[in-house]
Amino acid sequence: MWGTQNMNKLKLANVFLMIGIAVALGQVAAAQDYVAPRTSFGAPNLQGVYSIATVTMLERGEQFNGQLTITAEEAARIGQTGDSYLDDLTAAPADAEPDVGGYNTFWMDPGERMAVIGGEIRTSILVEPENGRLPWAEGAQRAIFGARAMGPGPFAGPEARPLGERCLVGFGSSGGPPMLPVLYNNHSQIVQTKDYVMIMAEMNHDARIIRMRDSDHSAIPKWLGDSIGYYEGDTLVVETTNYHPQQSFRGALRHFFYLSGDAKVTERFTRVDDETLLYQFTVDDPKVYATVWKGELPMNAVEDQIYEYACHEGNYALPGILAGARLEEKEKAEAQ
Repeated sequence: MWGTQNMNKLKLANVFLMIGIAVALGQVAAAQDYVAPRTSFGAPNLQGVYSIATVTMLERGEQFNGQLTITAEEAARIGQTGDSYLDDLTAAPADAEPDVGGYNTFWMDPGERMAVIGGEIRTSILVEPENGRLPWAEGAQRAIFGARAMGPGPFAGPEARPLGERCLVGFGSSGGPPMLPVLYNNHSQIVQTKDYVMIMAEMNHDARIIRMRDSDHSAIPKWLGDSIGYYEGDTLVVETTNYHPQQSFRGALRHFFYLSGDAKVTERFTRVDDETLLYQFTVDDPKVYATVWKGELPMNAVEDQIYEYACHEGNYALPGILAGARLEEKEKAEAQ
């Protein structure tokens, strides 16, 4: 027998659950009825500074049993601040020396919340395939990452080091496309004119210029690909291809993926309320993946501004890395 006290607790829990459902449905209805403001030239106004920081990963973890959405209670149980969700990103072996903190540790900001879209808490950015996992073509993952591991020595020269170390393009894929959250600098600014849309990522101040009057892509490979766009009602649609071959490896928090130079990424930016853009993308790369894959993220408006990202000016790491490799080579030669 539960007794009166337990029955009252159950009733109270049901009340809160119904309130939560009502709020979520109200948010969805409000988004469906929302009319986006317009620019002076009649396009949906998407301008502003936004953050895509979230602890929701690109791929869905096994702990979610294939579910795309979870309840607020389930999210609270796993710890939306990352207590049991992001710990393994920075966890060190028990016998390791104390971690003094990496590059500007106090700036690290992957967000504190799981992504919420339409009132639903998402367990992965990926929405297709249904299992929330990257659909690698047979043998592609092994061949790609194996070839990378067997490539030129990583300390042979600056050209072999990752692009982030060389300050050529932002770490991971925050500049996109697709635009995905990384450990810090997850802000982006959108500026619109009649002929162009500019999306500037905070990370390494990568600025992507989207041509709104062109229907054909440039044949010249670019770090962030070649982007052309058009408006479809209240949505900005952007198609990007012709990526620079050295920009093939990407990252998003703990997950890594690969895009060939011929990959085509189609993005959709839709303002769903005064504070939020819904960001959706489709990746079509048959050289690497067995099928297309799709993802969704909220872009949340922030009051912050984008500050200068002075990477080259303070980039003492790369000379140090290469100098260390030369010293190691010298010591080995002298020991023979």
